[in-house]
Amino acid sequence: MADPHPLLWTPSPERIARSRLNHYQKWLATQGKHFADYNELWHWSVENIDEFWASIWEYFDIPCSLPYQQVLANRAMPGAVWFEGARLNFAEQLFRFNVDQGSGDKPALIAESETRARTRLSWQQLREQVTAVSNTLRALGVQPGDRVAAYLPNTPEAVVAFFACASVGAIWSSCSPDMGTSSVLDRFLQIEPKILIAVDGYRYGGKDFDRMSVVATLKDELKTLQHTILFPYLDQAAHLDGAMLWEELFSHPAAHASPMVFEQVASDHPLWILYSSGTTGMPKPIVHGHGGSLVEAVKGNALALDLGEEDRFLWFTTTGWVMWNAQITALLVGSTICIYDGNPGYPDMSRLWRFAEDMQLTFMGVGAAFYANCMKAGIEPNKIADLSRLRSLGSTGSPLADEAFHWIYQQVHADLMLASISGGTDVVASFVGACPVLPIYAGEMQCRSLGIAVHAFNDQGDSVIDEVGELVVTQPMPTMPLFFWNDPGNKRYLDSYFDHYPGVWRHGDWIRITPRGGAIIYGRSDATINRYGIRMGTAEIYRVVEELPEILDSMVVDLEYLGRESYMPLFIVLRDGQALDSEIEHRLREKIRTQLSARHLPNEIFLVPEIPRTLTGKKMELPIKKLLLGTPIEKIANPDAMSNPGSLQWYAEFAQRRLQAMSS
Repeated sequence: MADPHPLLWTPSPERIARSRLNHYQKWLATQGKHFADYNELWHWSVENIDEFWASIWEYFDIPCSLPYQQVLANRAMPGAVWFEGARLNFAEQLFRFNVDQGSGDKPALIAESETRARTRLSWQQLREQVTAVSNTLRALGVQPGDRVAAYLPNTPEAVVAFFACASVGAIWSSCSPDMGTSSVLDRFLQIEPKILIAVDGYRYGGKDFDRMSVVATLKDELKTLQHTILFPYLDQAAHLDGAMLWEELFSHPAAHASPMVFEQVASDHPLWILYSSGTTGMPKPIVHGHGGSLVEAVKGNALALDLGEEDRFLWFTTTGWVMWNAQITALLVGSTICIYDGNPGYPDMSRLWRFAEDMQLTFMGVGAAFYANCMKAGIEPNKIADLSRLRSLGSTGSPLADEAFHWIYQQVHADLMLASISGGTDVVASFVGACPVLPIYAGEMQCRSLGIAVHAFNDQGDSVIDEVGELVVTQPMPTMPLFFWNDPGNKRYLDSYFDHYPGVWRHGDWIRITPRGGAIIYGRSDATINRYGIRMGTAEIYRVVEELPEILDSMVVDLEYLGRESYMPLFIVLRDGQALDSEIEHRLREKIRTQLSARHLPNEIFLVPEIPRTLTGKKMELPIKKLLLGTPIEKIANPDAMSNPGSLQWYAEFAQRRLQAMSS
């Protein structure tokens, strides 16, 4: 029987030898630690977490003014205390590269956008700008622990502002300007910021979006603000009464009055606050610390993604997605980050591939939906751009279909590490993902991440191999949240991750660990379809459904009405000019029957204008399920946390008709 996940790529002996992971393993060998393969290394890293994370600290020579007294003072989850006694600053790692080696003119950051032409910052210029902004922030009264809220696009200014904030010991929190007033206030009101840095507007898909009214409202409603700083991006003449301009941060008397100072803080001093999607209720403000974020960032970028000082790295993102945080941490291993602000599909789906050629990228990461859209559009990247410098491609956000794996190796080029990863805002890390010394099989993530005790739990709470189970983490990891902001008694935190298995982190994904040590994600476990006792992740259904060339997008929900049989509708979006006729419906049902399960055939199939999605592109299965079960539309989702809030109206009308029919 043919392997359903065939081998697609094997790293060459030369690539393995050059990898950062191989260098780390050789270094471990000098400490008397020898491992036959990656799986042995992973088992050691999670069975001896104190020893493993101590080795990461030592191997990467983490900069600190005081060393830690103990790697892990408390093993509880939640509540683990990492690197107790250490005094350090996340931003200090940033300036260990290039400048000190006399090559400060080497680019640290290159940016393009729809709004303005290419911007280039050398390592020396980046240091000068971060120094100036941090000095001015201090002069404006910003102290360690103060919150700095950013309403900014993915631009060099956002990167500079973050590292300046971190160097002061203030706490960073950002929202993307494509988020509306209510959604931003839901986040920033919770954290009571002292400073707001905001953009006047942006351009996306060739259209201008003025955000001055949003910024004015934020300035008025955030009562704790002491200063608002306006970044004119869309209109260079933009101004706001009572607000400083971005350029004034550099002309302030304090800006160049002293050299860079990195405030030395405890390892668990808060670094940044990220947020859950906020589609169903108030977004959770998730707090991460300096020490844990730093060790995870250097480990993940160097050992898993194999990034170093010769790499040029892009992960397409906005400032409202965790991948923005991940993107900027590539600077911590000396890589040049290349950032793009705009619509990746404008003027067509070739835009990012041409950007990859122009920037001479060695690593390009995007959401999984981008690859699917390129496939649907018939894009052949290797025919429209020179991608010969690419060593790796990244994918996250949702499971990457088997077909996309094959397409990448056929249409990009054959010698690539495809870094399909799965992690989350919750941990700013990958639970499972990439490894430069392992082969790649279609549809599989290569491995479990070092130092992260990921398992698949069955219904009995037992760890299983080659079975679909709940993704859990059974040992503390340095980037588990310190806490949720303003969460008395850790109630929301405990309810979010520890309500199902006490003392074990339950992430909310279905996962299968393969016998060879890889992993397959099947979608959210709380959106699982359980038909007649057989569970199936929604991602499995989407993979089969969206293979049909006529289908652009799809969503399925399983409804269990009290006292009635379950009802599973399938919603599909068709290409322009296509109609949902009996022939398409027959082919669709046959694919599901033969490739998945006859028990997972939809009761009905509906043609819809759009599939509701969050701002980060996730399908909103649970909110739509609640809507169809009778929850009022205003209670199922925050429109400002959606990329297409107008899509809900169709489902609201459908729900009303169905509920009326059931009651008659």
